[in-house]
Amino acid sequence: MILIIIGAFSCSDDDTSFSGIPEDEEEEEIDESDFDGPTYSDDYTSMASWAERSSWNLANVHDPSIAKDGEYFYMYQTDASYGNAHAGNGHFPYRRSTDLVNWDFQGMAFQKVPSWVKDSLNSLRAQMDPPLDPIENPNYGFWAPEIAELNGTYRLYYSIVVHNPIIGNDNTEYWTERAFIGLAETTDLSSNQWEDKGMVVSSVPDGLETYTRNGGGDWSGYFKFNAIDPSFIETPDGEQYLIYGSWHSGISLLKLDPTTGKPTELNSLEDYGTRIAGRGDVNNNRWQGLEAPEIIYNEETGYYYLFLTYDELSVAYNTRVARSENIEGPYYGINGGNVTNGAEAFPVLTHPYKFDNQPGWVGISHCTVFKDEASGKWFYSSQGRLPDGVPGINASNAVMMGQVREIYWTEDGWPVVAPERYAAVPDETVTEEDLLGKWEQITLQYEYRTMQTSVDIVLNENNTLGGALSGSWSFDESAQILQINGSDFIIDKAWDWEASPRRTTITYAGISNNGYSIWGKKS
Repeated sequence: MILIIIGAFSCSDDDTSFSGIPEDEEEEEIDESDFDGPTYSDDYTSMASWAERSSWNLANVHDPSIAKDGEYFYMYQTDASYGNAHAGNGHFPYRRSTDLVNWDFQGMAFQKVPSWVKDSLNSLRAQMDPPLDPIENPNYGFWAPEIAELNGTYRLYYSIVVHNPIIGNDNTEYWTERAFIGLAETTDLSSNQWEDKGMVVSSVPDGLETYTRNGGGDWSGYFKFNAIDPSFIETPDGEQYLIYGSWHSGISLLKLDPTTGKPTELNSLEDYGTRIAGRGDVNNNRWQGLEAPEIIYNEETGYYYLFLTYDELSVAYNTRVARSENIEGPYYGINGGNVTNGAEAFPVLTHPYKFDNQPGWVGISHCTVFKDEASGKWFYSSQGRLPDGVPGINASNAVMMGQVREIYWTEDGWPVVAPERYAAVPDETVTEEDLLGKWEQITLQYEYRTMQTSVDIVLNENNTLGGALSGSWSFDESAQILQINGSDFIIDKAWDWEASPRRTTITYAGISNNGYSIWGKKS
């Protein structure tokens, strides 16, 4: 991310909350479900304070990273919360879960700033030409940790950003000081006892720009790679890489020493990694509008998948993906665009959206992607924010709810994110008769800071379509694939988070010919 600004908001006097449709709207009469799914409200503002942290569940989550230790999934995140409830209580909040649905807040991974950060900052300042005076009291941001397991050891790569301008106090006159990625290790996540290993990498200038700025509209960044948003991968051959970067000149792939988890040396510009993704004119544009990279390898398809976050975080955030048979790229989108050279990545996997009976979600990105080896399922997790102006909620866009969604894989090997959040609904075979009736469908077509809303379509008994679509549909029950006008969609049982009361439903997900995800939900 570029910057998190969460004001010291107070909760509204209006205690109106929602878990489905607004209270004054008529509820549809439905059959009771035997499945006891999650009921916690998406409006958690009444319990957003630090004193209520034991009740948070997935409230106050931003930029999550997840790994499993024993029976528990552990989630680590950026220092961020509604009303800055976390402030003064340590850094890098974490929680854990046995089912990816119900989460217990555990506290903070670190209690203080590692001393090496200030030392490294001022050492680098002293090496500049001309040398700069030390910063005695740096202002820090604690962003986007990455948790990864290697042979029983857990690595926590974390970002610490120095907010101070390089000189003086005016951020429009001088660029902000650099960011650092550090490393800590433990063999037991439940202990919360970390051995800090110090700096892995820092933001690096490349000499093409000075640290002065020509006002707040000058975005030709001083640093080449911005040392935030780390993610980690070990290849099937045992090679290890850190992927990092945000806006400044694109995304870097940095090879690591497997023993130390750090680069072998940082003596030249090349030692800070190789750009594997950018946006637009990557050779001249130093403000590229993408960040939060994550690479996973799917052994079933033989591809590395590079997940990327586009645009600003409060509303416009959207997730893209590209893939390559080689960890170093080049990475290509579903339309053949070379994302390493700056082409827009497609498909679009998440985007601001709204189903009926709920305000909708924006800012849905900066993801972690992982496979649960026990179930064989892949998952996508990020925050979602409520849009501005939700009635009864003060500063509703500062409400950040953690979201976990299942990932499906298309026949040609592309990931698709589930339309509804994960609720551990039991897997059941869907029949053709189950599909008959009205659906809400959303096409996640890219529009900057614009929510895509659902339209109603009908699957008729004679396999024709009604509502907003015309044409025909068919269903392969053995493969659980719905075909609408020749396009394939993956069917699954899901939890209808927008209904009141919540209940099980059926969803479908697929990718359009032009690279936009399409989501459907049975009404």
